[in-house]
Formats: sequence, C-alpha cells, structure tokens
Amino acid sequence: QVQLVESGGGLVQAGGSLRLSCAASGRTSSSAVVGWFRQAPGKEREFVGISWTGGGTLYADSVKGRFTISRDNAKNTVLLQMNSLKPEDTAVYYCAVQRRAGTRPIDFNSWGQGTQVTVSS
Repeated sequence: QVQLVESGGGLVQAGGSLRLSCAASGRTSSSAVVGWFRQAPGKEREFVGISWTGGGTLYADSVKGRFTISRDNAKNTVLLQMNSLKPEDTAVYYCAVQRRAGTRPIDFNSWGQGTQVTVSS
C-alpha cells in the first residue's frame, strides 16, 4: 500500500506560480502511477494530470501549457509545477495512485490529505 502526502499549497496572485509536492512511501511507491486532482468548493473533484513511471504525462485541457508534472524518483516524489495561475485554479489539490486505467477519481486510490491553493485576482 502506498501512502501519499501533499505539500506546497498557499496563496498566490493571479499570474504567479506554485509547486506542489506529492511524497510517496510504501512498498511500491517508486512504481506507482500518480495522478493530480483538484476540488473547488461546491464542485466535483476533477482530473488535473497524471504521471506514468516511464515519464509520460497527460494533462486536462484547462491546465495544459501551464502545469507540468515531473518525478523525482530518488525522493519518491511527484511534483506539480503550476505557472500562470488563474483565480479559477483555486481548489484543494490532491494526489492519488492509479489503480486501474482511466482519469476519473474512481480509478484512483491512496489519496493524500490535500493541499489548498488559493489564487487571488
């Protein structure tokens, strides 16, 4: 079982940047396929992006070109670099382990506790 802990959230002005970290621990953490999601108040949890162990990534259209996912395998960490942030990016951001193919929340488990990102206008 993989355990995930997110960090790096905070308050930033529109146009600014933040980098979130997802630290993984557990027996299979280095081989885990990790996805990022976010959930704004009153909205459903939505897919942000995913990182495969071979280095491939996939992003939601809403963040493509602004967000980048990378892996630091030596530290068992998956990073989410967020640039050109917009107020609509405000949400709690979560990382999770993919348990089956797909990008829906139900396709993931081992959710972290989440980290708040607030973008002011």
